[in-house]
Amino acid sequence: MERLNALLTAANYKEASDVHLVAGSPPVFRINGTLMPEKVDKLMPDDTLEMARSILNEKLWKELETKREVDLSYGIAGVSRFRVNIFYQRNALSLAFRVIPRDIPSIDSLGLPKQLKELVKKPHGLILVTGPTGSGKSTSLASMIDYMNQTMNRHIITLEDPIEYLHSHNQSIIEQREVGFDTLSFKDGLRSSLRQDPDVILVGELRDLDTISTAITAAETGHLVMGTLHTQDTTGTIDRIIDVFPVHQKNQVRSMLANVLIGVLSQRLFSTVQESGRVPATELLINNPAIKNLIRNEKMHQIPNVLQTSKEMGMHTMEMSMRQLISERKISELELLPFVIGQ
Repeated sequence: MERLNALLTAANYKEASDVHLVAGSPPVFRINGTLMPEKVDKLMPDDTLEMARSILNEKLWKELETKREVDLSYGIAGVSRFRVNIFYQRNALSLAFRVIPRDIPSIDSLGLPKQLKELVKKPHGLILVTGPTGSGKSTSLASMIDYMNQTMNRHIITLEDPIEYLHSHNQSIIEQREVGFDTLSFKDGLRSSLRQDPDVILVGELRDLDTISTAITAAETGHLVMGTLHTQDTTGTIDRIIDVFPVHQKNQVRSMLANVLIGVLSQRLFSTVQESGRVPATELLINNPAIKNLIRNEKMHQIPNVLQTSKEMGMHTMEMSMRQLISERKISELELLPFVIGQ
């Protein structure tokens, strides 16, 4: 454990976002989006086995042996918390760590749209944060929960897999439940939370039909529901939600979603020009009468036009955000190339 803790402490000091421990390779840190091997000896299968064994209790070890992969959270006092995935590859164990900063960043410090502060004041409805893996969705949600905690009197229940940021009680009461330990699944935890007098429910990931259906119902019955999806943009997010339902339910779901949706934030992270960190480019949809009409009438392809023409409300497309970051010299044109080639 001492060797593992030393590596994770070094990763935190170097402001790495991820740590990869793979047999046959030296430890690799992802810093500002770039994979950087440490200048130390390669790890052997016995090394990764020992590291995994040192942080797994008997229950998780049995789960790893049965399912061949396991998720958990891990913390080093005075350093940081980590989201961990341990898995088998080529019959050896690998460990992937996501570094979770001790302090919860604010909406402003993350460079997120200030309109989010108004969206989370809504008493009920559905707020979605989307983007690819590693785009900072969990951090954005944590910043919104923290803003509510500092400014509003609410009962907030989070369902996470695993728990990342630790929230303390401030103006709000926050109860954090970890899937696999405090509840068996997102679906079960979400259904149970409706009987626990919540004002706000955060669902770490809207993975399946049952979870998505229950989340929409919860938003419809007077709760503020927040969740994530692995979709690339706001239009794709709405399509994904509707597509998980059977054909005979789609029209009803369009109507329900048009009524309960508050907004969708899609985001991606880009390295700064100075390579001193990463900044988010975002796409923000705020549900207004025009958006409601497009959702109900199955005209999602027209949503980007509304985003482009509703700048006064704070709405914008991903491309508009990227161009803004370039004009402010926060990211370079080269960062934009992979997203415009072929379009």
